[in-house]
Amino acid sequence: MVAMLEVADVSAKTACCVPLVKEPLGQEDAERLAARLKALADPARLRLLSIVASSEDQEACVCNLIEPVGLSQPTVSHHLKVLTTAGFLTRSQRGTWAYYRLVPEELDDVTRVLGATEPAPAVR
Repeated sequence: MVAMLEVADVSAKTACCVPLVKEPLGQEDAERLAARLKALADPARLRLLSIVASSEDQEACVCNLIEPVGLSQPTVSHHLKVLTTAGFLTRSQRGTWAYYRLVPEELDDVTRVLGATEPAPAVR
């Protein structure tokens, strides 16, 4: 017996939800926002995101992210994967090293949903 599975298009970047202060979140929006906030709710991930955001061109090599946070390379890579999966970073491979770049619109989206009237300024 063949089962048909529904496929969701995750490539389209759409805003998550209306601001919390405007109207209550629906269940689906609340789950999506909670997953994104969970990605940010770790001190190591916040530091990594901050380091990438404040790097030149808002991009950093994983090789330059290990020492500042004092964690092992596999642990740093795990945290970067969580941030990438949540949409806050993009990843590109250059030779041996992976480079991570900030996606500022994703931070703006979270800021907007949490009720800020304007998006957060780009971090440079």
